[in-house]
Order: sequence, then structure tokens, then C-alpha cells
Amino acid sequence: MKIVKTAFVVAMALSLSLTSCKPKDADVKAKIETAMKANPDASGVTVTVADGVATLTGEVKDEATKAALEAAAKTVGAKTVVNSTTVMAPMQMPEIAGDAELASAVKDATKDFPGVTAAVNAGVITLTGTIEQAKLPTLMMILNGLKAAKIDNQLTTK
Repeated sequence: MKIVKTAFVVAMALSLSLTSCKPKDADVKAKIETAMKANPDASGVTVTVADGVATLTGEVKDEATKAALEAAAKTVGAKTVVNSTTVMAPMQMPEIAGDAELASAVKDATKDFPGVTAAVNAGVITLTGTIEQAKLPTLMMILNGLKAAKIDNQLTTK
């Protein structure tokens, strides 16, 4: 009877010690969030933890950041990591038309606006002269569609 009683006490103590070793979801989440703060590219990522399973969501700049966040989450106590982050699409620079092509398009666009003179240099359209206030939005809309680097509007409205 004494052996059974001792075995029961040992089993209970072992059970309690194993239960107390299991990290709490909130603690795991806090550790992952702390690790993510060290990575400035993780600012758009959120983490949830349920039953030791950490789920990462949000947008990251590249695959390396995605892998680094997953590795960090695994090292701080998550039983499993579900990495649902997405890699953002690379920014594409707008195509700027060449000066000769742009000058031809600008000449065609301004032909219906007497009093307006346009020059093109290094992708920049410079507008000078005069235009009626009501016609200015139409001209600007046309010119904005020409893939210029910039439109320098020096027009005087009447």
C-alpha cells in the first residue's frame, strides 16, 4: 500500500511539473512579438497562438523576411508555425516615354488649345502661355496620360 501511495504522489508531482513546463499561448505570442520587433521588415505582420500553434499573417517584403519570421517563431516556443504571410509585389517604376515620342504626343495634345506652348526636356513637359480656366482640367488629363516624368504647369489662366 505504501508503494502505491508513493507511486501516486510521484505521478502527481510529475504530472504537475510537466503541465507547468508547457508554455502558455499568451507567453509564446509575447515572445514571438518581441522577436518580430527586432526585424523592421515585420511591421505588417500579426501573430496569433492557439494550443501552441502560432499563425503569422500579413505582408512581408521578400521570401527571406518570411523565412526569418517563421524561424524566429519556432525558436521561442511555438509547437508549430503556420506562416500565412504573403510577399508583396515589387514596385514597378512607371515607364517614361522618350523625349521625341513625348514631344510628338504633346504637340498633338496641345493643338486644340491655342495660346498654350509646350516644351519637352528629359521627360518633363513644361507648359507656358495662357488657357481658359474651364479648359485646363481637360488639357491636364490628356497630358497626364502621356507617361511624362513630370508636368511643369506655368500656364496663366483667364
